Amino acid sequence: MRVDILTLFPEMLRSPLAHSILKRAQDAGLLTVCLVDIREFSDDLHRTVDDSPYGGGPGMVMKPEPIFRAVESLAADPADPGPDRILLMSPQGEPFSQPRARELSACDHLVILCGRYEGVDERVREHLVTDEISIGDYVLTGGELPALVVLDAVARLIPGVLGDEESPTDESFSESLLEYPHYTRPATFRGWGVPDVLLSGHHGQVAEWRRRQSLLRTMVRRPDLFRRHRLTPDDLRLLGWETPKRRRRKEREE
Repeated sequence: MRVDILTLFPEMLRSPLAHSILKRAQDAGLLTVCLVDIREFSDDLHRTVDDSPYGGGPGMVMKPEPIFRAVESLAADPADPGPDRILLMSPQGEPFSQPRARELSACDHLVILCGRYEGVDERVREHLVTDEISIGDYVLTGGELPALVVLDAVARLIPGVLGDEESPTDESFSESLLEYPHYTRPATFRGWGVPDVLLSGHHGQVAEWRRRQSLLRTMVRRPDLFRRHRLTPDDLRLLGWETPKRRRRKEREE
């Protein structure tokens, strides 16, 4: 996958890209990230990229010309079909989610535009951007940090990026459920022990315990997610919610 990030502050992004999973993905050739300085596409000596809003008001607005030029420069090669999606990081956008990350991970080429100041000229939204994405109901000073959030969530879903291919599916939000609790050595720490079932070596019981904990944790901490989850017969059994009729039928079958 290729990802071009359009920003006024590329240095903000260099360090995170040089560490951990994002670095390994790039080193393995699974991910290419290009930082594009929008100022380089300005048409004046001062590299102006913003101006005051028509109609008055506080702040400055990012000009359309440098942004359009920056995106158009990415497809200078006639053989390049251009990006699959052009994302604008904006508090007005669609809330980012794990299903959205999975959808974007199937793209070959993404462009992420980092807004600044009071935002971008509306013509960028209307005629260039394909998707607006928000990472939460709050306002940041710019789109660079949200762009990193989106990139990290998407990149880890690219096949081969994570060592354990099951990891992306066996974690929080993979099916509208939070992940179960994790423990590691030592078995007892300051008097706090690890649940016995995890030390039993019984894989079936461990799997059931983890599923029940995932259901209970989601029900308590994120009831909005729990309501979206379609409970299976096994889920109902683990929660003790089986109906008497179903329990009798199951006993007869056994």
